[in-house]
Amino acid sequence: MAEALADGGTKSAAQKGGPGPSPGAFEQLGAVADAVLYEGYLLYPYRRSSTKNRVRWQFGVLFPRDWVEADGPVTPGVSGSADSWYQQTECLLRVRQPDSARVRVRVRYLQMQRKQVEEAGRPVESLRGDDGTVHLTFDEALPRECEIEAPLDELLRGGRTVAVSAAAGEDVEPLPDDAGRVVRSREEICAETTVTAERLSDGLCRIRVRTTNTAPAPAPRTPRDEALRRALIATHTLIGGSGAEFVSLIDPPADLEALVRACRNEFTFPVLGGEAGDTGPVLLSAPIILPDHPQVAPESPGDLHDAAEIDEILTLRTMLLTDEEKREARATDPRAAAILDRVDTMPQEVFERLHGAVRSLTPATPTASADRLPGGVGSPDPVASAAAPADRMPDAVGSPAQVNLAAAPADRLPGAAGSPAPAAPARTPAERLPGALGSPDPVTFGAASADRPAWWQEGGDDGLSPTTDTVLVDGVPLGGGSRVRLRPRGRGADAQDMFLAGRTAEVAAVFHDVDGSVHLAVTLDDDPAAELNNWYGRFHYFRPDELEPLEPAGSPDEPSAPAPAAAPARHTSDSETPAAEAE
Repeated sequence: MAEALADGGTKSAAQKGGPGPSPGAFEQLGAVADAVLYEGYLLYPYRRSSTKNRVRWQFGVLFPRDWVEADGPVTPGVSGSADSWYQQTECLLRVRQPDSARVRVRVRYLQMQRKQVEEAGRPVESLRGDDGTVHLTFDEALPRECEIEAPLDELLRGGRTVAVSAAAGEDVEPLPDDAGRVVRSREEICAETTVTAERLSDGLCRIRVRTTNTAPAPAPRTPRDEALRRALIATHTLIGGSGAEFVSLIDPPADLEALVRACRNEFTFPVLGGEAGDTGPVLLSAPIILPDHPQVAPESPGDLHDAAEIDEILTLRTMLLTDEEKREARATDPRAAAILDRVDTMPQEVFERLHGAVRSLTPATPTASADRLPGGVGSPDPVASAAAPADRMPDAVGSPAQVNLAAAPADRLPGAAGSPAPAAPARTPAERLPGALGSPDPVTFGAASADRPAWWQEGGDDGLSPTTDTVLVDGVPLGGGSRVRLRPRGRGADAQDMFLAGRTAEVAAVFHDVDGSVHLAVTLDDDPAAELNNWYGRFHYFRPDELEPLEPAGSPDEPSAPAPAAAPARHTSDSETPAAEAE
């Protein structure tokens, strides 16, 4: 339902360095926040009888402390898929207007609601009315939110704590013809959120938002389904600032990397909203790991509660449900009924848009005849090509309706609890990149010429040989068999690749992409499955400027170097005060 568009995230009326988010900045992130709120709420085939819908509420669940720690303390981690009793966000705030800066926080979660069908005053699992309508007993949920706004000076002096609770209640719905009734009941949610700030330097503060479940715990062996009645579900936080802007914890400015690593995020992780960049006016701290500037794809007509799946596939499969399956889904939950209504009445033009989108391909301009291109047929020169900038890479072709979730281990993200993130990988100096000012190696992109067919036409790849082609990096031709050290860039690099920084590898092939960029396929020296992966053709892919050539005389047995060491992550117990943590 949502994705990270390479050309930017949600638009904010606030300009960089300006007064802060507009009044609607949170609302502009609302579609992404709602996707987080209802992720996994009900999964295809949207029926109560489906096994996957019998174990629910997997993200951002905050239980009463004594219940969740009955068998020992929770283990802090950035992933919100583990049950906890608290959730903590820490982020960096650049203050632009010290005298008037304010911080705004909105905490959102679901409160579980038990839908119990009754017949003649006794609870039943299902009931069919005289009109054929089926009513099923099932657990629903209601959205809750609470907002806090305070001057930054107040947060620096000690902070503010507010209740983010939800009242107990019961609603009764009589069924037609006195067939029975549906009783919806809710237990009270008791929770509080504390917002504090710590000054790190002039114009820079660390903001902490900590939400805890303060409800009395049920008995230690109470089943999880029952304990959920007192839990905050899918808990997440929106943080905005006026007279200030937030720093990306995924791709921070170089001078703030050490401070970002010291941020302590537990059971949640904050990403930037607003326009693309390494700072922004608003953060979304979610139990599901997202990229900076997440955005709902415009092609997506509505939520399917499974953002890791493809809208087109889910829509097609939902269309193919039998009439009986659809009747059960409609009886399961009103949100399932809404999905069926949307799918059954979807116009053809809306459905066709789900097939895919390409957002940032640009036409290649002929620059030289094919036989004069370095690396071309008849040319003795190897190909020299700078990698295309990340914002020029084509977006994935497929359904636009999905959230790009980081696949990296949660406890290795910058600011993750329990493990320091690796330091930023060393970057090749700009003046050493092929084609950079002062570099002896000119950039030559693989643009088609009038003599070479377009890439989609027959003969478009004539003269290219991945196993024998080479590309110049720092004056060294790299090709099949070359040994390199991996230096993935911070911005635009795949999350998995970041954890390979500093490792050594062997180049297997050089691939020319249809947009003119070049990627090198490599196998890791210390990968025990390297030979098997090479046989299968499964590689890691890097741009030329992400590789450091090793000396030709380097030994093949040279050990793989670890990523640069990072500063130990700061860990505090829940009993420490903000003043103690600053020491």
